[in-house]
Amino acid sequence: MENLNYFILFSIFVIFPLIAGGIIRKVRARAQGRKGPPLLQNFYDLNRFLRKKPVDGFNSGFFAEVSPVLVCISGIVMWSVAVFEWMPFILIPFFLVLQRVATTTYAMETGSSFGGLGTSREILLSISSEPILLLSILVAQSKLQLNFSWVGIILGSLFLGALMVAVLAELARPPFDDPRTHLELTMVHEAMLLEASGKTMGLFELGYQLKISTLFVLVVRIGLEHSKFVDNAISKPTENFITFIGAILIAIVVGYWEAVSVRRKWTWIPEVMGITLLFILVLGTLVKL
Repeated sequence: MENLNYFILFSIFVIFPLIAGGIIRKVRARAQGRKGPPLLQNFYDLNRFLRKKPVDGFNSGFFAEVSPVLVCISGIVMWSVAVFEWMPFILIPFFLVLQRVATTTYAMETGSSFGGLGTSREILLSISSEPILLLSILVAQSKLQLNFSWVGIILGSLFLGALMVAVLAELARPPFDDPRTHLELTMVHEAMLLEASGKTMGLFELGYQLKISTLFVLVVRIGLEHSKFVDNAISKPTENFITFIGAILIAIVVGYWEAVSVRRKWTWIPEVMGITLLFILVLGTLVKL
């Protein structure tokens, strides 16, 4: 049984980052009536990027060499925490911040005006979403357990729904940003990496795919491990397999959401994220009481 559990965890660790982004793109394309790219298109892109030599700008220096590696290493560590749970989940936001600092320093060092625009927007999303992630993890890890009842299901769904709002903001997905856009004045994540190419771009993209996988698995683990109707009722391999299926379902939902939603105005973001933070705070207090 223990060997089976390790096999499932290792399979999740290797397979899901390769298909998470592909599932989102495939579902989004199907929902819009298109065939879409192959499921492993992100893997093909990564392989192509990593085999090319990067072309650095005139202003590139220390951070152009260090930032991509730091983003990739941070992604691997927090992804291993989400899968193997060898450290508390509360440390995942720390590695998210480390990724963001590395990306923003890379964007600012290149001296591009588009990099500055993307950096300012990325920081706005960061200070809006990370307090919600921290509060959600603290509430979930404070021995919170919900009964299998209509009240428990409603409260749990509201809690996970509010957490997903923070996840979408952290990933810069609709309605906070549109990764499909090619307009530099509306980009967030893409604007910071306009100067990246070759192996540098591959490491940044790998870190982003690991970030997507980490947050999706984190949402499922919080939903499973803090509900009494699965507590001691299923084996560990079964729970990990359900986590894998749940993460895939979240990727499908996000893909469909991107197909039917649009990017909203930036003035709308602080209001929504502030309301979400207050909602998580009040809901967590009510559940603990």
